[in-house]
Amino acid sequence: MSDQEQNQADVKKTGYDESNIRALEGVEGIRTRPAMYIGDTTLRGLHHLVYEVVDNSIDECVNKYASVINVKINADGSVSCSDDGRGIPVGAMPDMNNRPALEVVLTEIHAGGKFDREGGYKTGTGGLHGVGITAVNALSEWLEAEVRREGHVWTMDFAQGIVKTPLQKLGKTDKSGTKITFKPDGTIFPDTKFLYDTLTKRLQELAFLNAGVKIRITDERSGQSDEFHYEEGLIEFVRHLNRTENVLYEEIIHIEGELEGVQVDIAVQHNDGSLENVRCFANNIFNIEGGTHFSGFRGALTRTINAYGKKANLFKDFTPSGDDFREGLTAVITVRVPDPQFEGQTKTKLGNSEVEGIVQTVVNEKLTKFFEENPGVAKKISLKGLLAAEAREAAKKAREMVRRKGALTTGG
Repeated sequence: MSDQEQNQADVKKTGYDESNIRALEGVEGIRTRPAMYIGDTTLRGLHHLVYEVVDNSIDECVNKYASVINVKINADGSVSCSDDGRGIPVGAMPDMNNRPALEVVLTEIHAGGKFDREGGYKTGTGGLHGVGITAVNALSEWLEAEVRREGHVWTMDFAQGIVKTPLQKLGKTDKSGTKITFKPDGTIFPDTKFLYDTLTKRLQELAFLNAGVKIRITDERSGQSDEFHYEEGLIEFVRHLNRTENVLYEEIIHIEGELEGVQVDIAVQHNDGSLENVRCFANNIFNIEGGTHFSGFRGALTRTINAYGKKANLFKDFTPSGDDFREGLTAVITVRVPDPQFEGQTKTKLGNSEVEGIVQTVVNEKLTKFFEENPGVAKKISLKGLLAAEAREAAKKAREMVRRKGALTTGG
């Protein structure tokens, strides 16, 4: 039997040939496998749609083109997100069959400003690698885009990711910005009701992470509204996290630096407790499992405090460990990385190996300088670590004594 005859026989037997292979592209692929793009279709995935749209506005803020973001839960269950940025481009794209840029951004995967470092974004925020806003469009019953730029208001309407009303040029305006209004598709999401508190928590977090940005949220259903605006950014974030604690020192240590295109921003303050509360973010994404920025910070923190403690002759009998120095530690670690590599679909851990060394270098340098200028704070941190180490050693000896007594009793 020839190879061709064998192949035909196999096809007959299995009923599986090239006609069974289906390449899902763009909107269709997203609607068929939504979990691949937004994690899941539970309430978590539903709220993720809003975060994806807001991320685009945050990108404009990060690049100093916008400063105000408005989020509104409308009475009909849809959500509107608007900013005062440059507005998504609307011009025809010759390499995309002269389709308007706005249409391409909302319907094509891997299309967006964060891929053009020259005229687009220096460092994008979260985003799903250019998939985000396209996924929102694809998973919405309908979506309306309103852009203000080039002196005019431009609109486009979509239904389940497909163009419903082509680009229209409306009245004149002297403002700029983008407004996206969408209603999640009930055939994709079992529950399409947005929770005000869930959105508010994330929007407040984004305001902390992006100093100076003003974020407002309004709920037409209940009349609730909030506004978040933090000029001191991470300093206010740590102050917020420590608001119910007895702090070890009043001043919040703020560490900033940039190395090899990676921006590092960290705020630190100890309280008199024993729990460690460190939150890590990369490009505004919360990394619940930490990653290379976290390990870089921990290593530098231990090394710098140890160096100070030895120099100040505080550690005579033994040197505390990293765990000892992190008792009562509250910190927020953020990095902006040009090409972030995340582990896991939901980006729970940062994997860029170069970030560890960069964070270590920045923290070593800036924290050493802070300790030199603020010896009182440095001494408090060192002595708290020493106290934790002594307590750990005492507990270890007590356990050993109990074990020895137990062994003697058993032996007797």
